[in-house]
Amino acid sequence: MTDFLSNISQKPLHVVDTSIALNEYIPISIAASNKELTFDVSSSKEWKEYLSVFLSKHQKTVAFGGYLEVRDIYSRSEHFNKLSEEDQRNIHLGIDLWCDTGTDILAALEGEVHSFKNNTNYGDYGPTIILKHKIRGKEFFSLYGHLSLESINTLKVGTKVSQGQKIGALGDSSVNGDYAPHLHFQLIIDIEDYYGDYPGVSSKKTLDFYKQNCPNPNLLLKLPDETNINKF
Repeated sequence: MTDFLSNISQKPLHVVDTSIALNEYIPISIAASNKELTFDVSSSKEWKEYLSVFLSKHQKTVAFGGYLEVRDIYSRSEHFNKLSEEDQRNIHLGIDLWCDTGTDILAALEGEVHSFKNNTNYGDYGPTIILKHKIRGKEFFSLYGHLSLESINTLKVGTKVSQGQKIGALGDSSVNGDYAPHLHFQLIIDIEDYYGDYPGVSSKKTLDFYKQNCPNPNLLLKLPDETNINKF
């Protein structure tokens, strides 16, 4: 499936506003191993300030990365934090794109609306859209999390979308699970019985399954020099 996804397009596919050129993107690590994260990682306000300084310092607009990254940030929420180390969900299954509240979010590929939902747990996705794609006989799904409430207010299941079409906008910390504004973009092969939601973070115990079912979104995005990816 990885070869198939990689070969869908030879050019990078966009999921945020195309007026932001690819040379305005920069990789970022928010892994537990990043010693630069000296602030309170449970605070969305301090995350927003850190990201603002990071982007300004590098004169960029979008910070991206995080596929299979081990993160401390989820320990703040009972939605992810379990008692045993094996069961703790802290391994990220998508790519995050950190940029301004209100940034346009685009469909990566042609498809239709599979489902949508406001996932309101603390630290969860907030407003979320899942698209279903069928290309060359293969079916898979793409998930867009941390959107604005307006993104799902008038949405209907089954609505057709074209590649690059605006499907929503980024929400702020009051609706997006209490994070600095960003898009969580994830690929899913088998959606199972989920509706408007799908695990975006794995435990060590379940990682082998999720690595197969949620391949690297950068197979489509083809963002340059994603140096923060942790390989297992």
